[in-house]
Amino acid sequence: MQAQNRDSSGLRCRVRTPAGRNLMVERLGDPNGRPVFLLHGTPGSRLGPAPRGMVLYQRGLQLIAYDRPGYGLSDRHEGRTVADTAQDVVTIADALGLDKFAVVGRSGGAPGALACAALLPDRVTKVAALVALAPRDAEGLDWFEGMTVHNVVEYTIAFEDPAELVARLIPRSDEIRRDPVLLLDQLRRELTEPDRRVVSDAGVRAMLLRNYQEALRISAYGWIDDALAFSSPWGFDPADIPGPVMLWHGAQDVFSPPGHSRWLARRIPGATAVVEPAAAHFDALHALPRILNWLAE
Repeated sequence: MQAQNRDSSGLRCRVRTPAGRNLMVERLGDPNGRPVFLLHGTPGSRLGPAPRGMVLYQRGLQLIAYDRPGYGLSDRHEGRTVADTAQDVVTIADALGLDKFAVVGRSGGAPGALACAALLPDRVTKVAALVALAPRDAEGLDWFEGMTVHNVVEYTIAFEDPAELVARLIPRSDEIRRDPVLLLDQLRRELTEPDRRVVSDAGVRAMLLRNYQEALRISAYGWIDDALAFSSPWGFDPADIPGPVMLWHGAQDVFSPPGHSRWLARRIPGATAVVEPAAAHFDALHALPRILNWLAE
């Protein structure tokens, strides 16, 4: 593992997996604090939403974020499944000398957090999944109900014609890399009122722009592989998760509809579900500090 100091509150390092892939890791907060892995959304990067380092220090937490495969400075893992997230997380934990840890995933990172809960029961203390998707083959769930038209189209193409998904997302990612404002402008047309309020904040907007640009720094394949993984079998059953899981969702979410968390809550024996009536997808940014408190208890 190679590491370089970033600043007084963070440490950036590159971790190599057993298969030889590189993962770019960012550590924030107290280096001796209780460890929590943060799995970013789709598209996203290690530069995504997170409390400030000083806030984490005050709470005795170290937050470990990393570019999931194909995003930012992490190598692509072609053909990856949701279950493969657990192996990447445990590889990073071993490199950092962490025995036990909690995991939180937001949006596209939430299924991977659930994979850690299911497949790493001896290492993971608690898991939180914010605005999560359910498995594509979830029995009894209308997977597309309440979902924005753009996401319906994208996931349908991922399921039916992966080559067409690649053809669509590569030029789109190239445009967003050059001007990340384009992605926010595209999203704005489909945002509900609660999400508009969140994204209108200048600080949140600036963070999202940095996050999206870093996510697509090298290629579109993190985004592509996420869509393919979410449209394929996950590689584990959420019903097998043995430990405590917190599911948080905004009732007005149209990107990953709240029915997904409700389905997961019925499926996971130790799940607690919180669905906030006045919240939507991006409100998960504001819920994260409260979730971190729960994970650290």
